[in-house]
Amino acid sequence: MIYLDYASTTPMSKESIQAYHTAATSYYGNTNSLHTVGTQADDLLSLCRHQLASLINGEQQAIYFTSGGTESNVLAIRSLLHYTKHRGKHIITTSLEHSSVLQALSSFQEVEYTITYLPVTKDGVVSIEALQDAIQDDTVLVAIQHVNHELGSIQPVYDIGQLLKKRDIWFHCDCVQSFGKLPINVKEANIDSLSVSSHKLYGPKGVGFVYIQPSSSKASASLTHFLTESHRGTVNVPGIAAFTTAAEHAYTQLKQAYNHFEHLKSYLLIRIKELQGFVEMEAASSAHFPGIIGLTFRNVQGQYVMLQCNRHNIAVATGSACTVHKQAPLRSLLAIGKSPEQAKNFIRISFSLHTTTKDLDELMNVLHLLHKEIMKER
Repeated sequence: MIYLDYASTTPMSKESIQAYHTAATSYYGNTNSLHTVGTQADDLLSLCRHQLASLINGEQQAIYFTSGGTESNVLAIRSLLHYTKHRGKHIITTSLEHSSVLQALSSFQEVEYTITYLPVTKDGVVSIEALQDAIQDDTVLVAIQHVNHELGSIQPVYDIGQLLKKRDIWFHCDCVQSFGKLPINVKEANIDSLSVSSHKLYGPKGVGFVYIQPSSSKASASLTHFLTESHRGTVNVPGIAAFTTAAEHAYTQLKQAYNHFEHLKSYLLIRIKELQGFVEMEAASSAHFPGIIGLTFRNVQGQYVMLQCNRHNIAVATGSACTVHKQAPLRSLLAIGKSPEQAKNFIRISFSLHTTTKDLDELMNVLHLLHKEIMKER
């Protein structure tokens, strides 16, 4: 099977599997135990925390391990809002955010929070001017992801962070799709909390971390207490070690992978011109991560396209795996101006370093067959 769904999940790399095996057999102790075996496991955990923090230019004491991106998003948002409720109850976000972020935020509307959803361009990018205009005296949190999980749009997180720092507003950034693929510097971007998931970059499932920017405020001290792993059960040391190995390996290939994705995107842009009027690449501007490609079709639902691709042993997605079973049109497509009907005519493809132009040729062969089938039915 040709796998073009790396934004949903990735296979574990050989390096990650080896790290898991080593940690599971040699560092199997409970990190809360005081004997030597437990201390050795805790030392490995501390090393992983240090190495991951260094990748984002953060502080190691600000790394808290979780089960993945969803838990990281929820923990960060609930924690930040809980400890700023005395300052205000206004939140700013976008309709492009992951479902875990939107659901976590919407739960606060029940306790009298108000939410402003920023408009985005047709390429799915937030305007700094629109953000500035949306800020109110009681704004306490802005939650904007780095790379969109369906369109690949890249948000100007460094500009956002600079603006919010001046206004003393929390900035949460979902970096699940960008960590290990784009450089992230939490200090330069003034990111207060950041979420990451292991299985998006060839590590094991069920592992991630949330980063909470340390400061001298009483609120941050309370946050670190709330998020300490010792309050959340036995730590998955082998999974964390495998995750750390996968992340470090991804960072050594950052530029190589990005250039490869750019090449694949450019190649696909040329090929889809053969089906102009039938298929269109969405959000393909300069502010776009080329490893995630969104395609919309004329008069064909994405689910049908996905099934036809699957029949020909090609795996693609109809959107985020977390929303795939919902019948509603994708929010991200509606946000960039698509009609509800157009928003259902969408598939997402996503790449790895192993993806080739021959893989894209096979995809195009299926799309040509599909186009002929549609034309015959007219």
